[in-house]
Amino acid sequence: MNDPPGADPDPDRTPGLETGGQVPPGETPPAEGSTPWAGPEDSHNPAKGWGKGPLIALGILVAFFVIYFLAWIVLL
Repeated sequence: MNDPPGADPDPDRTPGLETGGQVPPGETPPAEGSTPWAGPEDSHNPAKGWGKGPLIALGILVAFFVIYFLAWIVLL
């Protein structure tokens, strides 16, 4: 008699089980090793921090504000 699909197997007819449904030592495969290198290799690691473009734009903006306020103070 076959078990219906999706049903738990009958422990009395399952090979490799001891009485009570316990698995004897050596019956299960060993644990797998670590897999840190299993994924794709990272080929692009962007630089940390700000790029040159935003820093130049920010520097120009700060320079305009400094020049504007210095001219405003001098003309008072």
